[in-house]
This record gives sequence, C-alpha cells and structure tokens, in this order.
Amino acid sequence: MKPIGLDRRELMAYSAAFGSAFMARQGFAAAQQSAAGSPGATKRYDMKKSINLWAFPYPDKWSLRQCFEIAKDAGFEGVEVNFDITGEFSAESGRDEIIGVRRLADEVGIDISGVCSFLFWPYSMTQNDPERRAQGIELALKMVEAARLLETPNLLVVPGAVYAPWIENFEPVPNDVCDQRAREAVRRILPAAEQAGVSINIENIFANGFLFSPQEMVEFVDSFDSDSVAVHFDTGNIMQYQFPEHWPPILGKRIRNVHFKEWDKRTQEFNLHTFRTLLDGTTNWPAVVEALDAVGYRGYLTFEYFHPFEHYPEALIYQTSDALDRILGRKT
Repeated sequence: MKPIGLDRRELMAYSAAFGSAFMARQGFAAAQQSAAGSPGATKRYDMKKSINLWAFPYPDKWSLRQCFEIAKDAGFEGVEVNFDITGEFSAESGRDEIIGVRRLADEVGIDISGVCSFLFWPYSMTQNDPERRAQGIELALKMVEAARLLETPNLLVVPGAVYAPWIENFEPVPNDVCDQRAREAVRRILPAAEQAGVSINIENIFANGFLFSPQEMVEFVDSFDSDSVAVHFDTGNIMQYQFPEHWPPILGKRIRNVHFKEWDKRTQEFNLHTFRTLLDGTTNWPAVVEALDAVGYRGYLTFEYFHPFEHYPEALIYQTSDALDRILGRKT
C-alpha cells in the first residue's frame, strides 16, 4: 500500500520545523536551490584565517600558550585577543606583560590579528552615567596602547549604544545623544591612535540601535576624515534583518578587519547564545567572500564565538579552520 502524501499545510509545518532540504531528502518535496547546496568553492580567496580567543576555554582550562599553539596547529594565521578588566591581557597589565603576549605569539609563530573587548558594554562611551563614559574612554585609550605594544594595527571599537537588551537595567540613550557622544568619544581617542599607528575599527553591532545600516556607518567613519578610523565588519551582527553580502560594496575600502559569525534566519531569537558554528546556518558564505574580494579586502577573517565546547574544546578550533578553508577555496 502506497503511503498517503502530506497535504500542503502539513508539508509547510514540517518544513518550518525541520527545513525544506531535510524534507526533500525524505522524499516529500523538491529541494530548494541554496548556497548551502551548491558545490564547493572553485575560486581561491587571498584572505587570512583568524579566530577570537572567546572560542577557547581560556583561562579556565587552557593557558594562552596552549590557545596559540592549538590555533597554529589547526591552520590559523592569526588570533584576536580580548582586552579584559583584569588578567593576563587587561587594564591592569603592565607594559612588559603586554609585550610578553606579543613575544609568546612570535614564539608560536602566529599573528595577533587585532584587539577586541567586552568592556565597551559595561563601560559604554555613550551611556548616561558620565563617570562610566569617562571610564570607557580611559579604557579605550589603554586598548590603543595595548594594540601598539602588540604591534597589531587593529583595534575593534564599539563607539556607543542606544540600547543593549542583553544587559539588565540598561538605561536607553536617545539616538541623537548617542550619536553626539559617540563622535566625541572617538575624537578623544583618535589622536592617540594616530600617533600609535593603530586603526580605530568601528564595529556594526546587533540590537544596539546605532549604525544599523552601511550608509550610516560610512557617514560616521568618514566624518573623522582620518585613515585611522575604519570599519570592523561583522557578518553575524546584521543577519536578523539584513544580509552581510550587501554591506561590503557600500563600505568598500573602509573595511579594515572582519568577524565571521554564523546565524540561522529560521530562528526567531537573536542573542549571543544563538550564534552557531560556521556553515551551520543560513549565511551565504560564497556571496560574502566574493563581495569582500570585489572591494579588494585581503585581511583577516576572524571567527567569533562565545561558547567554547564543554567537552573536546579543540574540536571547535579544528572544525572552524576546516570550514574557513572551504569558504576560502583552500579545500574543495
């Protein structure tokens, strides 16, 4: 007896839960054409692989040396380090300690692709508390000096936020006030960055209500008329409502550094817990790297992920390196 087929409503419900491609493999529908189903990349892209330290169980389980060595062994050319409030690389670190991080990377044979920091949230340079704003600017200046000592030209900067929904009791900042304060903050940091040879790379952030389009980002960056203010482009931070392949043609040469984050448009929630491992989402990676290549980007592609694997954490590092090899056409 031939099984009864699913009606349209049933098929739509199952497809919403499992995905149309999965249902097609069960024989219920024709597979939709998508980037995920396309053959492997046939073009090799001249960009470099990097990974942020948040993907490692550092400092709980692994030392900084272990992180660098495993990243190197996995095939990464760079590591992005995170500037903390305390610890090995932090606001309390002295000059020699920071230089020691640089020397460790040199010993291992891996580059420092840039400096990143969570501190732009609790010490936002646009929040309503003037003392916190001042502390944020002070910390940003410390980051500039730290980047100089690490001999990396890239400092990721979050200039401000209208709102941060993941922070409890965050007091919203009016849009025009946020914009004014953000510009003032960058102007305070800029002379030190120019002198240090460090680029202030403004990152596009999700759900913060500020610089939410590439056109806004271009106007903001260009307003400083300085080669030391550029863009740190994050693919995942715009995935809820936009498409990352649409930004590089507008941002152009302003892109100085890049975060690769994966997200799935079939999900309804958008927070730090919903980002996924590379290729396990709906990002059109062939279109993204082609858009970056078209504007002449040849820098680092840094995988950013906030949840190291609880078991076998090295697996995430090697899986990510393999995914980047395929995205860049190094493997087919």
